[in-house]
Amino acid sequence: MHGYALNCTRRVFLATELGIANGFFTRLRGLLTTSGQEFGFGRGLWITPSQGVHALGMRYPIDALYLDGEMRVIHIEDGLRPWRLGAVRRRAASVLELPAGAVRKTRTAVGDTLRIACGPCFSPVAR
Repeated sequence: MHGYALNCTRRVFLATELGIANGFFTRLRGLLTTSGQEFGFGRGLWITPSQGVHALGMRYPIDALYLDGEMRVIHIEDGLRPWRLGAVRRRAASVLELPAGAVRKTRTAVGDTLRIACGPCFSPVAR
């Protein structure tokens, strides 16, 4: 399943090529089978449900946005490095994983509201 992620507060796309991990095996695999080159700006992975992520086995850093049930950003892991554990946030309903630097580049902040939708995105990624 694919879709896109939009930061409604900042009016900027976070991912126009978004993978959705909503089953046991897709959540377990996460980004482990991707390379840093494949996971460039404009890509993302939405893990739902999830209250936290890890970078064990990863070969590149990522940004992680923890979202509550209303799709508000409640916590940010900026540049989570390989072989590290991210925070666990009980209030989180899902986590959006993005390429490292995407949070800074889009100025995404705690409190921002996102929209995540299935299907193609016909707008270019804000750069």
